[in-house]
Amino acid sequence: MEETYLLNVEGVKKKILHGGRGELPKLQDGSKFTFHFQTLKDDFERTVIDDSREAGVPMEIIVGKMFKLEIWETLLSSMRIGEVAEFWCDIIHTGMYALVSRGMRRIAEGRDPLEGQKHRCGMGNMFDYHSTGYDDLDELQRTPQPLIFIMELFRVEDPSAYKRDTWAMSKEEKLAAVPVLHSEGNRLVLRREFAQAAAKYQEAVICLRNLQAKEKPWEDGWLKLENLVTPLVLNYCQCQLELGEYYEVLEHTTELLQKHNDNAKAYFKRAKAHAAVWNEREAREDFQRVAHLDPSMAAAVKKELKQLGERMRKKHVEDRKRYQGLFQSSQG
Repeated sequence: MEETYLLNVEGVKKKILHGGRGELPKLQDGSKFTFHFQTLKDDFERTVIDDSREAGVPMEIIVGKMFKLEIWETLLSSMRIGEVAEFWCDIIHTGMYALVSRGMRRIAEGRDPLEGQKHRCGMGNMFDYHSTGYDDLDELQRTPQPLIFIMELFRVEDPSAYKRDTWAMSKEEKLAAVPVLHSEGNRLVLRREFAQAAAKYQEAVICLRNLQAKEKPWEDGWLKLENLVTPLVLNYCQCQLELGEYYEVLEHTTELLQKHNDNAKAYFKRAKAHAAVWNEREAREDFQRVAHLDPSMAAAVKKELKQLGERMRKKHVEDRKRYQGLFQSSQG
């Protein structure tokens, strides 16, 4: 179709290259667009700046989540499934493109899209972008210009139709997801699928930590969330013990105990991790703390200390034999 359609938006022209099917999708907050795009300069050669097909992965945008290039949500909202359209966008809509492109390129390269940014507000960050790290994007920043976007829309999904990333969830959705993830983790533990269970517990912790970041530390809201986080972290650590990831357990239990130094279960799991990596002194100290904090665990501690003693004696015997063998061979 050669006819150019002017969207009901200032500084935008649309040309349909291939018609889509059905009606315009019904959108709501949280709907997800999946599409391929090409970004071109509005010059004689129509120079290609970016092409998502080269990366081999379609682009995704969540409606209402303030994607930096807001005009893209408007453009996609005008498209039917299967449609290919070309959009000319004036400078008023393209000023942020260099920063958006930098993030997308870094993701495609397997790098952190926020690498190098400082934790400031959006305007503060603008002053940190002396260079994007890409010459063509630096040029776009220096000389803002109209751009052409060619988009092919594959699908539009309702929020309930796909598994939403944590960052895309509202506060209410995150809180609702936590008990579901906790329950799924417990079910997987019963089936001894520890890696999958750990992933569920970890996802629940991320939901809660994201919410906690908006609260003042140690105030009521923060503490309520922390009380939900603690058992999830302990469950995660138990899975890591089963998987033999002992240093992972040491890291997370130590972090937990820095905030809650009276948590007997955290000391118990850390003690087991210390014992597994032959940190005998640290393991004994942690086991003794467990027995002091929770006398009901004294029998379990006694059993663990006995096993630790036996393992250490066996290790000392083996080490002695090994050193004697090395000494004798060097004498020979």
